[in-house]
Amino acid sequence: MLVLVLAVLIGGGVWFLTDRYAGNIDRIADVFDDLDENSRPAAPTPEQATAEDPVTFLLVGSDTRETSDEGVAEGGRSDAIMIARFAGDRRHAQLVSIPRDSWVDIPGHGRNKINAAYAFGGPTLLIQTVEQLTGVRIDHYVTIDFQGIIQVTDDLGGVDVVVASETSNGPYTFPAGVNHLDGDQARWYLGQRYGLEGGDFDRVRRQQQFLKAMFTQLFSSDTFTNPSRLDGALRAVTGNVAVDDSLSNTDLLSMAYSLRDLRPENVQSFTAPVLGTGQEGAASVVYLDTVTGERMWSYLRSDSLGANAAEFDDEALPDVPR
Repeated sequence: MLVLVLAVLIGGGVWFLTDRYAGNIDRIADVFDDLDENSRPAAPTPEQATAEDPVTFLLVGSDTRETSDEGVAEGGRSDAIMIARFAGDRRHAQLVSIPRDSWVDIPGHGRNKINAAYAFGGPTLLIQTVEQLTGVRIDHYVTIDFQGIIQVTDDLGGVDVVVASETSNGPYTFPAGVNHLDGDQARWYLGQRYGLEGGDFDRVRRQQQFLKAMFTQLFSSDTFTNPSRLDGALRAVTGNVAVDDSLSNTDLLSMAYSLRDLRPENVQSFTAPVLGTGQEGAASVVYLDTVTGERMWSYLRSDSLGANAAEFDDEALPDVPR
Protein backbone atom coordinates (compact mmCIF):
# COMPACT_ATOMS: atom_id res chain seq x y z
CA MET A 1 0.00 0.00 0.00
CA LEU A 2 2.82 2.42 0.85
CA VAL A 3 4.45 1.73 -2.52
CA LEU A 4 1.16 2.43 -4.28
CA VAL A 5 0.70 5.73 -2.42
CA LEU A 6 4.26 6.80 -3.27
CA ALA A 7 3.74 5.91 -6.91
CA VAL A 8 0.58 8.02 -7.08
CA LEU A 9 2.30 10.95 -5.36
CA ILE A 10 5.34 10.79 -7.64
CA GLY A 11 3.20 10.40 -10.74
CA GLY A 12 0.99 13.29 -9.65
CA GLY A 13 4.06 15.42 -8.96
CA VAL A 14 5.45 14.74 -12.43
CA TRP A 15 2.09 15.55 -14.00
CA PHE A 16 1.89 18.77 -11.96
CA LEU A 17 5.39 19.89 -12.97
CA THR A 18 4.82 18.97 -16.60
CA ASP A 19 1.49 20.76 -16.81
CA ARG A 20 2.31 23.81 -14.70
CA TYR A 21 5.80 24.61 -16.02
CA ALA A 22 6.62 22.74 -19.23
CA GLY A 23 3.01 23.20 -20.32
CA ASN A 24 3.39 26.94 -19.86
CA ILE A 25 6.01 27.11 -22.63
CA ASP A 26 4.84 28.04 -26.12
CA ARG A 27 5.82 25.96 -29.15
CA ILE A 28 7.18 27.20 -32.48
CA ALA A 29 5.93 25.00 -35.30
CA ASP A 30 7.88 23.51 -38.21
CA VAL A 31 11.23 25.13 -37.36
CA PHE A 32 13.34 22.29 -38.77
CA ASP A 33 10.94 20.90 -41.38
CA ASP A 34 12.29 22.81 -44.39
CA LEU A 35 15.99 22.28 -43.67
CA ASP A 36 17.83 20.07 -46.17
CA GLU A 37 19.42 17.30 -44.11
CA ASN A 38 22.03 16.75 -46.82
CA SER A 39 23.41 20.26 -46.32
CA ARG A 40 23.32 20.30 -42.50
CA PRO A 41 26.11 19.33 -40.10
CA ALA A 42 25.86 15.60 -39.51
CA ALA A 43 23.83 14.22 -36.62
CA PRO A 44 24.92 11.08 -34.75
CA THR A 45 23.60 7.94 -36.39
CA PRO A 46 21.28 5.77 -34.26
CA GLU A 47 24.24 3.44 -33.70
CA GLN A 48 26.45 6.34 -32.54
CA ALA A 49 23.91 8.21 -30.45
CA THR A 50 24.18 7.91 -26.69
CA ALA A 51 22.56 9.51 -23.67
CA GLU A 52 25.84 11.40 -23.19
CA ASP A 53 25.72 13.26 -26.51
CA PRO A 54 25.96 17.04 -26.15
CA VAL A 55 22.84 19.00 -27.03
CA THR A 56 22.87 22.38 -28.75
CA PHE A 57 20.27 25.14 -28.66
CA LEU A 58 20.08 28.28 -30.74
CA LEU A 59 18.84 30.87 -28.29
CA VAL A 60 17.34 34.10 -29.59
CA GLY A 61 16.51 36.91 -27.20
CA SER A 62 14.15 39.68 -28.15
CA ASP A 63 12.09 42.38 -26.51
CA THR A 64 8.74 42.88 -28.19
CA ARG A 65 8.15 46.01 -26.11
CA GLU A 66 11.68 47.37 -26.13
CA THR A 67 12.34 51.03 -25.45
CA SER A 68 15.11 53.12 -26.89
CA ASP A 69 17.63 54.95 -24.73
CA GLU A 70 15.22 57.86 -24.74
CA GLY A 71 12.40 55.64 -23.45
CA VAL A 72 10.59 55.56 -26.81
CA ALA A 73 8.92 52.27 -27.72
CA GLU A 74 10.49 50.45 -30.67
CA GLY A 75 9.43 47.49 -32.79
CA GLY A 76 10.32 43.93 -31.88
CA ARG A 77 13.75 42.73 -32.92
CA SER A 78 16.31 39.98 -32.37
CA ASP A 79 18.61 41.47 -29.76
CA ALA A 80 20.67 38.43 -28.82
CA ILE A 81 21.79 35.37 -30.78
CA MET A 82 23.53 32.70 -28.73
CA ILE A 83 24.57 29.09 -29.15
CA ALA A 84 23.99 27.23 -25.89
CA ARG A 85 25.88 23.94 -25.78
CA PHE A 86 25.24 21.48 -22.94
CA ALA A 87 28.11 19.03 -22.62
CA GLY A 88 27.61 15.29 -22.68
CA ASP A 89 28.16 15.10 -18.92
CA ARG A 90 25.32 17.66 -18.43
CA ARG A 91 27.46 19.32 -15.76
CA HIS A 92 29.11 21.88 -18.06
CA ALA A 93 27.88 24.28 -20.69
CA GLN A 94 29.17 26.94 -23.04
CA LEU A 95 27.26 30.00 -24.18
CA VAL A 96 28.63 31.61 -27.34
CA SER A 97 27.15 34.94 -28.44
CA ILE A 98 27.17 35.91 -32.10
CA PRO A 99 26.97 39.71 -32.46
CA ARG A 100 23.71 40.59 -34.16
CA ASP A 101 25.54 42.89 -36.61
CA SER A 102 27.91 40.11 -37.77
CA TRP A 103 28.43 40.35 -41.53
CA VAL A 104 27.77 36.83 -42.81
CA ASP A 105 26.52 34.89 -45.79
CA ILE A 106 22.77 34.24 -45.54
CA PRO A 107 21.76 31.32 -47.79
CA GLY A 108 19.86 32.59 -50.79
CA HIS A 109 20.30 36.25 -49.83
CA GLY A 110 24.01 37.05 -50.08
CA ARG A 111 25.91 38.83 -47.34
CA ASN A 112 24.07 40.77 -44.68
CA LYS A 113 23.84 41.21 -40.93
CA ILE A 114 23.09 37.89 -39.28
CA ASN A 115 19.92 39.16 -37.62
CA ALA A 116 18.52 39.88 -41.10
CA ALA A 117 18.25 36.10 -41.58
CA TYR A 118 15.23 36.04 -39.30
CA ALA A 119 13.56 38.85 -41.24
CA PHE A 120 14.18 37.02 -44.52
CA GLY A 121 13.14 33.54 -43.48
CA GLY A 122 12.25 33.25 -39.80
CA PRO A 123 13.82 30.73 -37.41
CA THR A 124 14.53 28.19 -40.16
CA LEU A 125 16.77 30.52 -42.15
CA LEU A 126 18.47 31.78 -39.00
CA ILE A 127 19.31 28.20 -38.02
CA GLN A 128 20.57 27.48 -41.53
CA THR A 129 22.75 30.60 -41.42
CA VAL A 130 24.25 29.74 -38.02
CA GLU A 131 24.90 26.12 -39.04
CA GLN A 132 26.60 27.26 -42.23
CA LEU A 133 28.73 29.77 -40.31
CA THR A 134 29.80 27.41 -37.52
CA GLY A 135 29.43 23.85 -38.76
CA VAL A 136 27.67 23.19 -35.43
CA ARG A 137 24.40 21.28 -35.69
CA ILE A 138 21.52 23.01 -33.93
CA ASP A 139 19.29 20.52 -32.12
CA HIS A 140 16.68 22.91 -30.76
CA TYR A 141 15.51 26.51 -31.10
CA VAL A 142 14.51 28.74 -28.17
CA THR A 143 13.28 32.31 -27.96
CA ILE A 144 13.28 34.39 -24.80
CA ASP A 145 11.26 37.57 -24.44
CA PHE A 146 13.50 39.84 -22.37
CA GLN A 147 10.43 41.78 -21.27
CA GLY A 148 9.37 38.65 -19.44
CA ILE A 149 12.75 38.45 -17.76
CA ILE A 150 11.89 41.78 -16.16
CA GLN A 151 8.90 40.17 -14.44
CA VAL A 152 11.12 37.31 -13.26
CA THR A 153 13.47 39.87 -11.72
CA ASP A 154 10.65 41.32 -9.62
CA ASP A 155 9.36 37.86 -8.69
CA LEU A 156 12.83 37.02 -7.37
CA GLY A 157 12.99 40.18 -5.29
CA GLY A 158 15.67 41.69 -7.52
CA VAL A 159 18.93 40.45 -9.06
CA ASP A 160 22.51 41.46 -8.24
CA VAL A 161 24.88 42.44 -11.06
CA VAL A 162 28.39 43.84 -10.89
CA VAL A 163 29.23 46.86 -13.06
CA ALA A 164 32.83 47.76 -13.91
CA SER A 165 32.31 51.52 -14.29
CA GLU A 166 29.43 53.90 -13.71
CA THR A 167 26.92 54.35 -16.53
CA SER A 168 23.52 55.99 -16.84
CA ASN A 169 20.50 55.12 -18.95
CA GLY A 170 17.03 56.60 -18.77
CA PRO A 171 16.12 57.51 -15.18
CA TYR A 172 18.82 55.32 -13.61
CA THR A 173 22.52 55.51 -12.84
CA PHE A 174 24.38 52.23 -12.34
CA PRO A 175 27.42 52.88 -10.14
CA ALA A 176 30.56 50.75 -10.29
CA GLY A 177 30.29 47.66 -8.10
CA VAL A 178 27.30 45.59 -7.04
CA ASN A 179 23.89 46.84 -8.18
CA HIS A 180 20.68 45.24 -6.88
CA LEU A 181 18.26 45.72 -9.77
CA ASP A 182 14.50 45.53 -9.70
CA GLY A 183 12.57 44.80 -12.88
CA ASP A 184 12.38 48.35 -14.23
CA GLN A 185 16.05 49.01 -13.50
CA ALA A 186 16.93 45.75 -15.27
CA ARG A 187 14.94 46.85 -18.33
CA TRP A 188 17.05 49.98 -18.68
CA TYR A 189 20.27 48.17 -17.80
CA LEU A 190 19.76 45.49 -20.46
CA GLY A 191 18.42 47.93 -23.04
CA GLN A 192 21.32 50.38 -22.99
CA ARG A 193 23.07 50.81 -26.34
CA TYR A 194 24.78 54.16 -26.12
CA GLY A 195 27.27 55.42 -23.56
CA LEU A 196 29.00 52.02 -23.38
CA GLU A 197 32.62 51.94 -24.50
CA GLY A 198 32.17 48.60 -26.24
CA GLY A 199 28.73 49.37 -27.69
CA ASP A 200 26.83 46.22 -28.57
CA PHE A 201 29.71 44.07 -27.29
CA ASP A 202 29.13 45.46 -23.81
CA ARG A 203 25.41 44.90 -24.27
CA VAL A 204 26.10 41.23 -25.00
CA ARG A 205 28.22 41.05 -21.85
CA ARG A 206 25.38 42.55 -19.82
CA GLN A 207 22.82 40.13 -21.23
CA GLN A 208 24.90 37.06 -20.48
CA GLN A 209 25.94 38.29 -17.04
CA PHE A 210 22.34 39.14 -16.14
CA LEU A 211 20.95 35.78 -17.29
CA LYS A 212 23.62 33.97 -15.28
CA ALA A 213 22.92 36.12 -12.20
CA MET A 214 19.17 35.63 -12.57
CA PHE A 215 19.41 31.85 -12.75
CA THR A 216 21.86 31.82 -9.85
CA GLN A 217 19.26 33.70 -7.82
CA LEU A 218 16.45 31.49 -9.13
CA PHE A 219 18.16 28.35 -7.85
CA SER A 220 19.51 29.84 -4.64
CA SER A 221 18.50 28.53 -1.25
CA ASP A 222 16.59 31.75 -0.53
CA THR A 223 14.29 31.10 -3.48
CA PHE A 224 13.81 27.40 -2.80
CA THR A 225 12.75 28.11 0.78
CA ASN A 226 10.00 30.43 -0.49
CA PRO A 227 7.61 28.23 -2.55
CA SER A 228 5.44 31.15 -3.61
CA ARG A 229 8.43 33.11 -4.91
CA LEU A 230 9.85 30.05 -6.68
CA ASP A 231 6.54 29.22 -8.32
CA GLY A 232 6.01 32.80 -9.49
CA ALA A 233 9.51 33.00 -10.94
CA LEU A 234 9.27 29.65 -12.73
CA ARG A 235 5.88 30.56 -14.16
CA ALA A 236 7.26 33.90 -15.37
CA VAL A 237 10.31 32.24 -16.96
CA THR A 238 8.33 29.53 -18.72
CA GLY A 239 5.64 31.99 -19.77
CA ASN A 240 8.18 34.04 -21.72
CA VAL A 241 10.02 31.20 -23.43
CA ALA A 242 9.10 29.39 -26.65
CA VAL A 243 10.77 26.26 -28.05
CA ASP A 244 10.57 24.32 -31.29
CA ASP A 245 7.74 21.82 -31.38
CA SER A 246 10.04 18.79 -31.48
CA LEU A 247 10.36 19.12 -27.69
CA SER A 248 7.35 17.72 -25.86
CA ASN A 249 6.51 18.63 -22.28
CA THR A 250 7.95 15.30 -21.18
CA ASP A 251 11.14 15.97 -23.16
CA LEU A 252 11.54 19.33 -21.43
CA LEU A 253 11.06 17.84 -17.99
CA SER A 254 13.52 15.05 -18.78
CA MET A 255 16.10 17.53 -20.04
CA ALA A 256 15.66 19.74 -16.99
CA TYR A 257 16.23 16.72 -14.77
CA SER A 258 19.36 15.72 -16.70
CA LEU A 259 20.79 19.21 -16.04
CA ARG A 260 20.13 19.06 -12.30
CA ASP A 261 23.88 19.09 -11.48
CA LEU A 262 24.75 22.01 -13.77
CA ARG A 263 25.92 24.98 -11.70
CA PRO A 264 26.27 28.61 -12.88
CA GLU A 265 30.02 28.53 -12.22
CA ASN A 266 30.31 25.73 -14.81
CA VAL A 267 28.69 27.80 -17.56
CA GLN A 268 31.38 29.49 -19.65
CA SER A 269 30.53 32.51 -21.78
CA PHE A 270 32.23 33.51 -25.04
CA THR A 271 31.61 35.70 -28.01
CA ALA A 272 32.35 34.68 -31.60
CA PRO A 273 35.89 35.87 -32.50
CA VAL A 274 35.81 39.32 -34.10
CA LEU A 275 38.30 41.11 -36.37
CA GLY A 276 36.70 44.53 -36.00
CA THR A 277 33.84 46.74 -37.09
CA GLY A 278 33.17 48.68 -40.28
CA GLN A 279 30.59 49.92 -42.75
CA GLU A 280 28.73 48.10 -45.50
CA GLY A 281 26.80 50.82 -47.29
CA ALA A 282 24.95 52.71 -44.59
CA ALA A 283 25.08 49.82 -42.15
CA SER A 284 27.52 49.44 -39.25
CA VAL A 285 28.68 45.83 -39.19
CA VAL A 286 30.90 43.43 -37.26
CA TYR A 287 33.52 41.42 -39.16
CA LEU A 288 34.09 37.96 -37.72
CA ASP A 289 37.52 36.32 -37.49
CA THR A 290 36.98 33.21 -39.59
CA VAL A 291 40.34 31.60 -38.75
CA THR A 292 40.05 31.85 -34.96
CA GLY A 293 36.34 31.25 -35.27
CA GLU A 294 36.83 27.93 -37.03
CA ARG A 295 39.09 26.79 -34.20
CA MET A 296 36.40 27.74 -31.68
CA TRP A 297 33.64 26.03 -33.68
CA SER A 298 35.72 22.86 -34.11
CA TYR A 299 36.14 22.61 -30.34
CA LEU A 300 32.42 23.21 -29.88
CA ARG A 301 31.61 20.48 -32.40
CA SER A 302 33.82 18.01 -30.54
CA ASP A 303 32.45 18.99 -27.09
CA SER A 304 35.88 20.27 -26.05
CA LEU A 305 35.52 24.06 -26.01
CA GLY A 306 35.40 24.11 -22.21
CA ALA A 307 38.70 22.25 -21.99
CA ASN A 308 40.32 24.66 -24.46
CA ALA A 309 38.74 27.90 -23.20
CA ALA A 310 42.15 29.44 -22.39
CA GLU A 311 42.87 29.74 -26.12
CA PHE A 312 40.04 32.24 -26.40
CA ASP A 313 40.74 34.61 -23.53
CA ASP A 314 40.12 37.58 -25.82
CA GLU A 315 36.72 36.15 -26.76
CA ALA A 316 35.66 35.21 -23.23
CA LEU A 317 33.08 37.58 -21.81
CA PRO A 318 34.18 39.01 -18.45
CA ASP A 319 32.02 38.57 -15.40
CA VAL A 320 32.07 42.35 -14.87
CA PRO A 321 30.77 44.22 -17.94
CA ARG A 322 30.65 47.95 -18.40
